[in-house]
Amino acid sequence: MLMLPLLGHLSDIYGRKALLTVPVAAAIVPSVILAIGRSTNYFYAYYAIKTFTGMVSDNGIECLSIAYAAASISEEKRVSAIGAVAGIGSAAYLFGTMAARFLSTAHIFLVAAISSMVAAIYMRIFLEETSNHFRSDDALNQPILGESSAECSQSGSNDSSKIVPQSFKKVLPLKDIFCLLRSSVTLSLATVIAFLNGLGEGGQQTPFLYFLKARLQYNKDNFAVLILIGYSGAAIGQLFLMPRLAPIIGEEAILSLALIAGFINMLIDSIAWAVWVPYVANLLPIIAFLTRPALQSIVSKQVGPNEQGIAQGCIAGISSFGNILSPLIYTPLTNLFLSERAPFNYPGFNLFCVGLAWLIAFIPSMMIQFGPHNSRLKNRDGGCSSDA
Repeated sequence: MLMLPLLGHLSDIYGRKALLTVPVAAAIVPSVILAIGRSTNYFYAYYAIKTFTGMVSDNGIECLSIAYAAASISEEKRVSAIGAVAGIGSAAYLFGTMAARFLSTAHIFLVAAISSMVAAIYMRIFLEETSNHFRSDDALNQPILGESSAECSQSGSNDSSKIVPQSFKKVLPLKDIFCLLRSSVTLSLATVIAFLNGLGEGGQQTPFLYFLKARLQYNKDNFAVLILIGYSGAAIGQLFLMPRLAPIIGEEAILSLALIAGFINMLIDSIAWAVWVPYVANLLPIIAFLTRPALQSIVSKQVGPNEQGIAQGCIAGISSFGNILSPLIYTPLTNLFLSERAPFNYPGFNLFCVGLAWLIAFIPSMMIQFGPHNSRLKNRDGGCSSDA
């Protein structure tokens, strides 16, 4: 949760490519360990190292990739680029799941290790470093974090002429993260949505799979089919649907639709009466999986090119915090309503509560005023000074 904002902030200072090397290289090590051997000692080593590398690699690659795309592409084309990055990630997950069904256990980890190495080599050779030098006379390229930090440190002062340089600190204090997230109403609402979306995504993982196994007797083959359906729809939606819808209805409308689709998906799953019902409901991720890229696109337009890393890192970190809390909330709830101690007869009530997180997030998504009347240029005067 704390590593992602730090990685993002350092990428704003030292460059996206340099910092992207860290999570990409870290992702290689766990796969190499299991490719070498799968005895008990190797598994212990895998879990120990995966615990540390996962802190930077699990969401760090996506976070820095989005920041790279947002800093390198104009606002008009940014939503398509962010959708493409997310869609390619979903497609990679889909192909990895398909490959795992046909490869032996030894070959699965060997292919994973080789793929990670190829990704690192490709990035170092072909990816161009982003430049931190932008026109100083362009108001949209001026960092808002420096202003917010200066204003937060001066209680009661409204003098916005004193701007702290962007590289004012190498390690970002939490105070400056709060100032950045409060620099506009849109960023504050995006923070709430990111947390609730993290709760929902976490509930779609272990608690959801546990419910399907206990209630509908799902096995690993059923889970694999479910993943294939979900990520097929996600890849199609992110690669093809989002770039076509965004110019027509805007990212904020896509975000609201995606949150409602997530709620409906969980509502149907909560009353599933047959094995095939979750399969049909899992067609909805073609829209529901647009939540994250739509939110990332909205956030990217609220900050300048030199602050894309810290902004995307903060949103990803808050979402990760929701993922951490989710099993602590939904797993006991799942156990309760699948047992004889349930207060009322609704075995899928835990899934309804998972969907409820997205339904609540729908409210702030409707409050986001995104467009020319709420541009970043006009939000620059909001900062933290209003709260000083």
